[in-house]
Amino acid sequence: MTRHRVPHVSNHGVKRTNGTNIHGAAANPPYVIREEPLGTAKHVRIVGIGAGASGINMIRTLRRNMTNYEHVIYEKNAKVGGTWFENRYPGCRCDVPSHNYQFSWRPNPEWSNFFSPAPEIEQYLNRICEEEHMMDTIKTRHKVVGAWWDEKRGLWDLSVLNLETGEEFRDQANFLIDASGILNNWKWPDIPGIKSFQGDLVHTASWPKNFDYTNKTVAIIGNGSSGVQLLPTIQPDVKKLYHFVRTPTWVIPPRIVSMVSMGGPAKSILGEIELDEKENFTPQQIERFKNDPAFYHKFVKTIERDINGAFSLILNGGPAQKFAMGRVIQFMTASLGGDEKLCKALIPDFPLGCRRITPAPGYLEALRKPNVEVITERIASVVPEGIQLESGEIVKLDAIICATGFDNSFAPRFPIVGRHGNVQDAMKADTPKGYMSCALAGVPNYFTFMGPNAPIGHGSVFTLSEHIARYIARVLVKCQTEGIRAICPSDAAVAAYGRHVAAFMPRTAWAAPCKSWFKGGREDGPVTALHPGSRIHFFHMLERFRGEDWEYVYDGEGGDGDEGGGGGGGNRFWYLGNGFSTKELDPQGDSTWYLEAEADRLWA
Repeated sequence: MTRHRVPHVSNHGVKRTNGTNIHGAAANPPYVIREEPLGTAKHVRIVGIGAGASGINMIRTLRRNMTNYEHVIYEKNAKVGGTWFENRYPGCRCDVPSHNYQFSWRPNPEWSNFFSPAPEIEQYLNRICEEEHMMDTIKTRHKVVGAWWDEKRGLWDLSVLNLETGEEFRDQANFLIDASGILNNWKWPDIPGIKSFQGDLVHTASWPKNFDYTNKTVAIIGNGSSGVQLLPTIQPDVKKLYHFVRTPTWVIPPRIVSMVSMGGPAKSILGEIELDEKENFTPQQIERFKNDPAFYHKFVKTIERDINGAFSLILNGGPAQKFAMGRVIQFMTASLGGDEKLCKALIPDFPLGCRRITPAPGYLEALRKPNVEVITERIASVVPEGIQLESGEIVKLDAIICATGFDNSFAPRFPIVGRHGNVQDAMKADTPKGYMSCALAGVPNYFTFMGPNAPIGHGSVFTLSEHIARYIARVLVKCQTEGIRAICPSDAAVAAYGRHVAAFMPRTAWAAPCKSWFKGGREDGPVTALHPGSRIHFFHMLERFRGEDWEYVYDGEGGDGDEGGGGGGGNRFWYLGNGFSTKELDPQGDSTWYLEAEADRLWA
């Protein structure tokens, strides 16, 4: 355990007499007992950024675990939902099974499909906010544009822009929680002349409501998660579709087929589930989910166990990876009709998992349609009438659709200035590093969802956000009840964690040579977007708070006393208070809890 030492002015040799200096000012004021019982929570203000799944869950977690606090979330969009509010392209859906892409505390037995379409997920999040009365906490159309840490006061100074009025105002917070997300800041591809195109230029993450692609000659650039969903959806309606593919990608068989063929936990229970040919749950199946909670719970847990078992597939050279790669190659070859050109363009020679493993129903089959042409030649530039290839050929187009992803650099969109300067500069200058993905060295009282090396590719973000939120809440309660004004992972702890990540990643397919957002869009380089272990490994890691990895500034230490959150004079034991405990003074509590049968169990 370490303490952050706050700089102080030297006495320059001035002698003290009877506790005063020669000017008569008190040098060391006497230590004063805190006249509150042990366990008393001081008041704190918490500001959150973003009202997607992580921000919404944070509201509930704080409500269930904290007292004496105020909480506001600034959300730049007009509505909540994050990526599920923003992504509206045709065919957009989740690639995690629906009943596992939900909060554990808010099960929804009425999902229509095995993989939820985007509008249903947005409706689910909106319904939660309305029914749980969360909108009082969330300020939509408000964007945080700057954050500066004030060491002396132990507070974040924030600049917030009201997007409705254009007014910029100041706010402050004891704690800043960034839930703005990693797949949120979309970007145009780096292609010369892209803004010169005279037709429709569209990005999948900013899909125009009135964009009509019917009977048009269209290009889709990119074959990541968005591109492979979009292409088979619009293919029947366009006149001609040119698909620009720079890197092959693994396209796995339909998830249900994969679960059955791999012989995992889900194989048996899937035989009891009624689905139509489009993987929609039948009305009878939905009714059973609603009316048989024991079966529904069993179904959700079984599918979750199956998802959790996928980590072995990305371990290099393992039998699971070899078996899965063989099956996927067979599937892709068959789906492409054995077409030699298409197989060469689409089937990778890098390991399964190097890029995000993508289920894409209908994608491979759509590539064989007469109105689809796959182009692997590099793009030289975009010209007013279309796309010019390196050979000089110009592909004339009515519309260009960019399915080219997001800025995955981990550099915030706005300045966040901590003890070491602007986080934007640090993330751009060096390999992004964080502490267990949810805190940064030199940035006190700041927590983030899906920071560097989070398990974003390991499964449902809903479940991940629950575990991260509980971890953050434990830290906040510790600060509230133990007289801590500022808390931050030490530089040494973050560096050591980074060394572990760097040493582990070569064991996985993620580190193999292929262009992937797991590596910040590079072909080679450090894996910055994924956790060094399985999903369960991540959950296990976050179960306990490692106090020895953190630096602390205590209330009244080198600051402005009560403005910094208390008058403890920096004594780490000031929180012990007046000798009583809140556990004995709470009339609703059990002051003899230690006599219960389970009292000897260690906390999880």
